[in-house]
Amino acid sequence: MQLRQIIFLPATDMIVPLLEVRNLRMHFPLGGLTALLSQLRGGTQPLVRAVENVSFDVAAGETLALVGESGCGKSTVARCLVRLLDPTAGSIRYDGNELATLDGAGFAPFRRQIQMVFQDPTASLNPRLTARRMIEEPIMLHTELSSRARRERVDELLDQVDLGRDLGNRYAHELSGGQRQRVNIARAIATNPRFVVLDEPTSALDVSLRSRAILLLEKLRSRLGLSYLFISHDLATVRYLANRVAVMYLGAIVETGTTDEVFARPLHPYTRALLASVPVPDPDLKRDKFTLSGEIPSPIDMDAGCRLRGRCPLAQAVCAQPVALREVAPGRAVACHLV
Repeated sequence: MQLRQIIFLPATDMIVPLLEVRNLRMHFPLGGLTALLSQLRGGTQPLVRAVENVSFDVAAGETLALVGESGCGKSTVARCLVRLLDPTAGSIRYDGNELATLDGAGFAPFRRQIQMVFQDPTASLNPRLTARRMIEEPIMLHTELSSRARRERVDELLDQVDLGRDLGNRYAHELSGGQRQRVNIARAIATNPRFVVLDEPTSALDVSLRSRAILLLEKLRSRLGLSYLFISHDLATVRYLANRVAVMYLGAIVETGTTDEVFARPLHPYTRALLASVPVPDPDLKRDKFTLSGEIPSPIDMDAGCRLRGRCPLAQAVCAQPVALREVAPGRAVACHLV
């Protein structure tokens, strides 16, 4: 199945964001020998700065892609949004409500509206329950529907994700990888949410299943009016699914813009390197050979300068100075001294 490119309205046409994230931080205290040595020397407990001052918006009906290398903090952001992690600092406003400071009981009313699809379709499912029972579970938790109404709702969901009602009686080990992920998607939309976090939902699937999953997600977004935060390192997938792109490196967002703008004219060196690494099937097509050197630095001891400067071939003396994400054009922002 071939992917078709999907055209969206620009995000600037959206007036009020459904989700507003401001200066989100997630720090983890480091344990073990490193922490012990630091404390013996009179220092403070070292921290892993997994997410540092991340800000973005997601409008109603929009798909924002959060992209970057593995370990850059994308999934940590996702877990903060659905409150699987309690953020160290920052603001998460959903439909005007502050979520970052809520405890478990306070966040409970929002769980019906904010759902998540995880990366591993197998680990996300209970092997002791049928697909039908797993899809019904969030409906039982978050609604007051009768047993008959729940069964009808599960049948409707099985049809919506193109699984078929007969497959609802199978267990996870009796389903293919693509079918398992469709069960996860059905569970995520079972409570009629408005916002869904997709944490690399296609990375465990092969190419043909990946394309079907992408088309299914777009069909559901259009039909149900969903908003997505689509987390991925697969830029080819992002190009077909997302309105806008936020590029993340070492816990911070370094560039944002519409998908067409970012792919056509990347402003940050890291974005340029990411796009240059995407395989191109046409051997005659001239490619950007821009590359980075070295390894990603540790998120434990970071100084105030640009996070990329140790790997960037364009780095200059000014890159040792602090740099913040700033708007350089309407709807376009970048964290680079050289832009």
